[in-house]
Amino acid sequence: MPTPTTVVLFGATGDLAQRKLLPGLMHLFQSGLLTEVQVVGTSLDDHDRDSFVDFTRMAIAEYGGEGADPPGWEEFSKRLHWAAGAGGPARLAEVVAEAEAHFPADAEPRRLHYLSVPPKAALPVVHQLKDAGLVERARIVMEKPFGTDLESAKKLNSSLHEVFDEDQIFRIDHFLGKEAAQNILAFRFANGLFEPIWHRNNIDHVQIDVPEELGLAQRADFYESTGAYRDMVVTHLFQVMAFTAMEPPTALEPFAISEEKNKVFRSMLPIEPSDVVRGQYVGYRDIDGVAHDSETETFIALKCYVDNWRWAGVPFYLRTGKRLAEGARIISIAFREPPRSMFPAGSGVGDNGPDHLTFDLADQSKMSLSFYGKRPGPGMKLDKLSMQFAMHETGWAGEVLEAYERLIYDAARGDRTLFTSAEGIERLWEVSQPLLDNPPPVRPYAQGSWGPNRIHQLITPHLWRLPFERTWRDAKEKGS
Repeated sequence: MPTPTTVVLFGATGDLAQRKLLPGLMHLFQSGLLTEVQVVGTSLDDHDRDSFVDFTRMAIAEYGGEGADPPGWEEFSKRLHWAAGAGGPARLAEVVAEAEAHFPADAEPRRLHYLSVPPKAALPVVHQLKDAGLVERARIVMEKPFGTDLESAKKLNSSLHEVFDEDQIFRIDHFLGKEAAQNILAFRFANGLFEPIWHRNNIDHVQIDVPEELGLAQRADFYESTGAYRDMVVTHLFQVMAFTAMEPPTALEPFAISEEKNKVFRSMLPIEPSDVVRGQYVGYRDIDGVAHDSETETFIALKCYVDNWRWAGVPFYLRTGKRLAEGARIISIAFREPPRSMFPAGSGVGDNGPDHLTFDLADQSKMSLSFYGKRPGPGMKLDKLSMQFAMHETGWAGEVLEAYERLIYDAARGDRTLFTSAEGIERLWEVSQPLLDNPPPVRPYAQGSWGPNRIHQLITPHLWRLPFERTWRDAKEKGS
């Protein structure tokens, strides 16, 4: 990276900074991707530079994966600075100037302001940056949610645009920072085998499924005002859907990819409340900060459509929720079944559902293609088989950047490929309005289940891919 970069990290002592951002910055520095960097931390916590350095070291030791004394720590620690939040814009500007004094005298460092703060604090931070004179040569990275409906999203974007231009604003979605999500583009557009069948003529339906085992004991106050749809679907699952459904971009560059994603959003039909199942896990209302009669959904499943030439009539099923049976992040493409007339009764064809192409978006990303094959021996007996690819079994495994690392790196370079635009966000809130105006009832579900029973009616005559009928193979196992 030729341009020196000053990273100003708001909320530098929060959970996200501790778990992801500070270890991520350290790893980018170690790997040589972000070497000319100064990091200014700021929050309302009572720190000075020395205690912030100690805090960062503990965060890296616990979450960085290389222990308490990782290679390059001494050099990286010299690049850490602290601006007490109580000092206001003047103190922030002063510390940034001190940090940038470490760059060559003729350098014009790029500034990357990362807002790891609660939603209600985002605009005050933006105005603080304006008052501190830190808007020039700057980019701003924002965490979700990006509004709670169309009106609030437009208001937020309007307020942001009073200070920053749209091309300076990077709305982050860590799902798209994962290698597996980006691999969808390579898989679709670099392989002549798959792009021709990525079409309504060959694909029956698509599932995007992100169940979570975690509950909400620590985030109940925030969650009460959002719920699963605002928290996860608009900001994450719809973005992944756009990568799955988009047309080939004219070039593999940010503007072209962003335009194709926005075309998907413009083609979406409004979300019908009758195509949505909302749920709430039993025990949620007992959490401190949650109303005893709360109607906030901790689970949501829905059916939606992209009404264009490629996807007309193909349902996309999205599901996410808290306190479910297991945590997973998958995209599953179900192909249309061929006629079965040539196969004798009892052959097994169709018994295990259609062929599937499955992308696992977990940190150890995997792909699987399931299909029917003949069982050895006399007669025609078919079984479901699969071909599987796992990133961690390749020689590339050590090169994988964690999602936040990739997104910080891209934002520092100004690469908007994996970030969301104001236009895209506003369109998603627009198609969401029928659901927000008339949400279906919240249905209880047991912790450790897969959600309310009504989800099976939503997807019939199909079945949910999770739980899987088979486990991912381990290459070390015999016979794999």
